[in-house]
Amino acid sequence: QVQLVESGGGLVQPGGSLRLSCAASASGLRIGRMRWYRQAPGKQRELVASISTGGFTTYGDSVKGRFTISRDGAKPTIYLQMNNLKPEDTAVYVCNAEAGLGLTKDDYWGQGTQVTVSS
Repeated sequence: QVQLVESGGGLVQPGGSLRLSCAASASGLRIGRMRWYRQAPGKQRELVASISTGGFTTYGDSVKGRFTISRDGAKPTIYLQMNNLKPEDTAVYVCNAEAGLGLTKDDYWGQGTQVTVSS
């Protein structure tokens, strides 16, 4: 009913940039807030950035000033512009979306895209 497909991951040098995309498709459900999470080996899943349907954004402390989340309402599609990347940003980045009808919402998850920051 809800499918999330991420793209844009890859290998970059420290200080480099990447732009991730997540395209959402829903059947019979309304997509609301969308988020980027990341998970690195041996670490807990971490909220990277969140964006509401109205464009209100929040960021995890570790990425503030470096990452920017944005939203295109057509699909919807969200993006994560990542600048000044650091080795500690290496992780699988996963797209999340709230979707439902009326007041009922559930979380849906993509498969993730690998980001590796290494010299």
